[in-house]
Amino acid sequence: MNPTDTYNLCCKYQGKRVRITDSAGRVHVGQITRVDRKQVWILPDRRYRGYGLGFWGFGGADFGYGIALGTILGIAIAPLFFF
Repeated sequence: MNPTDTYNLCCKYQGKRVRITDSAGRVHVGQITRVDRKQVWILPDRRYRGYGLGFWGFGGADFGYGIALGTILGIAIAPLFFF
């Protein structure tokens, strides 16, 4: 995805539960808590054990952990995939 399009999509979904796939093939599921021009912060969903150090408090308890916008391949609203 284009970083500008990714930024706009992340801003649109801020506060919502999403599923993000990155360029390494990792899937991140959780709530978007913060977005800037370089990365998006996601607070991991406790029901889904994906990748990332955010489960152990890395990156701050308020924001979760950051994912660089340039590595994001896809973003979707998570309730469509997980009930």
